[in-house]
Amino acid sequence: MGKRAKRPDGASSIYFGKDGYWHGRVTVGVRDDGRPDRRHVMSKISEAEVIKKVRELEKQRDAGKVRKPGRPWTVKAWLLHWVEEIAKPSVRENTYAGYEVAVRVHLVPGVGAHRLDKLEPEHLERFYTKMLASGSKPATAHQAHRTIRTALNHAMRRGHVTRNVAMLAVPPRIEDEEVEPYDIEEVQRLLAEAAKLRNSARWSIALALGLRQGEALGLRWSDVDLNAGILRVRKNRLRPKYLHGCGGECGRKPGYCKQRIRKNEDTANTKSRAGRRVIGVPAELARLLELHRQEQERERVRAAQEWHETGFVFTSPIGQPLMPSTDYDVWKQLLTDAKVRDGRLHDARHTAATVLLILGVPERVVMQIMGWSSTAMAARYQHVTGGILADVAQRVGGLIWEVAKPVADDGSGGSAGVR
Repeated sequence: MGKRAKRPDGASSIYFGKDGYWHGRVTVGVRDDGRPDRRHVMSKISEAEVIKKVRELEKQRDAGKVRKPGRPWTVKAWLLHWVEEIAKPSVRENTYAGYEVAVRVHLVPGVGAHRLDKLEPEHLERFYTKMLASGSKPATAHQAHRTIRTALNHAMRRGHVTRNVAMLAVPPRIEDEEVEPYDIEEVQRLLAEAAKLRNSARWSIALALGLRQGEALGLRWSDVDLNAGILRVRKNRLRPKYLHGCGGECGRKPGYCKQRIRKNEDTANTKSRAGRRVIGVPAELARLLELHRQEQERERVRAAQEWHETGFVFTSPIGQPLMPSTDYDVWKQLLTDAKVRDGRLHDARHTAATVLLILGVPERVVMQIMGWSSTAMAARYQHVTGGILADVAQRVGGLIWEVAKPVADDGSGGSAGVR
């Protein structure tokens, strides 16, 4: 019998060992040290069983689905690595904050003990069910789902897993957010009550132009051209985040440390290209903004050397940018004082969008004003209250802006409607 031909380097091999097992070895790639990455399979049953295992491993290799060599990751280890080393340097600060909470509060305690390559869709589905049973809202479970789906995409691209099981898992159903715009009577009461406050134009901006909270608080005077009647939306006001200035010795959370150090900027670019936009300002609103600018100049004079020149449109009495949490508290108090039903700050944005659509403003123009990137957003605003449907076309242009009309000077030196 002739000599058996030598197998080419890297070819799979199958043999019967002295230990009584059939063995198979398959080259699936190259290790970090440059040596061939040879994987081993075995069976005591038969050669056919090993051949089957070898063919399956070759199939995975050819499809690029073979797990990398080395100690396998746990879900906890991968998520912590991903959120700090991959996500944090590459995503927006608010996006990272959402990821970090989902990882630390929900995912690590819930599924962190599993081996990454052994995680199954059913593990995630049981985890989502437990979240709901413990009181979490479906939207919170969805945030956890989106977070692990993104983390597993990175793991799959790096060869740590062969598939993304979060793409197969079914998260809890969430209902579309109900759009509840205020009607004209409510808007009028809100604006009349807002006229008694500092920064009253802040609420006209919300109810007429639909700016998001971060967009309104992030406005600088350099973004406003009252002569041309335009307003540029470019930045979002960020919630402040702090580090300990005492090295943690105070025992408090960083935000309550007396020596705290701000670790993020006041603003960041808007999240999407659609969010960066130019909006036409109605004449009545331009008048309110001009009155507001005059009042801010008087505050600058009164504050003297304590004034902080930040350039923001809406500030504290000494020129510092407004805190989102304080702004939210003012909104809630404004609803109470105006005797208007309780609602989210975002409902003011809903109101502006609804009014624009009912007035017959083209959908593409509404998308530009609102900063939407998808026509699907406009569809959510088609359900509106009867009060708006009945009379908005006749009344929104006039009565809603009664507070913008100049009032005779009362001798106090202040401007009517801007205090």
